[in-house]
Amino acid sequence: MKKHLPNLITCLNLFCGCLAVYFIFQQKLTIAAYLVALAVAFDFWDGMIARLLHVHSEIGKQLDSLADMVSFGVVPGAMMLQLLKMSLAENTSFGAGAEEWLPFAGFILTIFSALRLAKFNLDTRQTSSFIGVPTPTNTMLMVSFPLILANDTYGLSGIILNPFFLLGITLLFSYLLISEVPLFALKFKNFKWQDNQKQFIFLGLAIVLLSWLNFTAVPLLVAFYVLISLIKPSAI
Repeated sequence: MKKHLPNLITCLNLFCGCLAVYFIFQQKLTIAAYLVALAVAFDFWDGMIARLLHVHSEIGKQLDSLADMVSFGVVPGAMMLQLLKMSLAENTSFGAGAEEWLPFAGFILTIFSALRLAKFNLDTRQTSSFIGVPTPTNTMLMVSFPLILANDTYGLSGIILNPFFLLGITLLFSYLLISEVPLFALKFKNFKWQDNQKQFIFLGLAIVLLSWLNFTAVPLLVAFYVLISLIKPSAI
């Protein structure tokens, strides 16, 4: 029984991703965003449970990748499609009829997420850190936008629902998914400052920003995650 427990948790990740896709196309974007948060939690716990129980398996690895393709590949593309549709409904900068075809550019994120996951599966360098933005990080950024729109206390709707901004984010993060940018993993080797400087700094920032800015903190945290990763430990 215990050897199947991590796979069950992975399937819950996949189920949340499927539900998120459904709610995205029902225009219930905030519900989809919360489902993605659950998928991220399950994605974290399946690996941790597998390590605790010492039940690693090849099928578990493949299942995890397939689940991630839905929850962190299809979902961000579908979310961006809907956000682009919303932005183009009130913006005619791209000309008449653009709302019929331009939103499909959101699926560029899905394509590059697939490339990212395939690359990760074959890249032996990414055992204790990442090269390129992980798909869950990219997805959390995309699903944070409808949450910010629903709780917009800082007047950011005009920026988020600008098609140029959304297309720019799509292209930038499609590149970052498959880039050679080295990024630290949010795993603590131990509780020593010297061995976990970046993790401690990021955790502290996350607590402060989330308590202060709520969902608006998510894009800032993603930006800080990339920036902190690029700083050499000796410089901290």
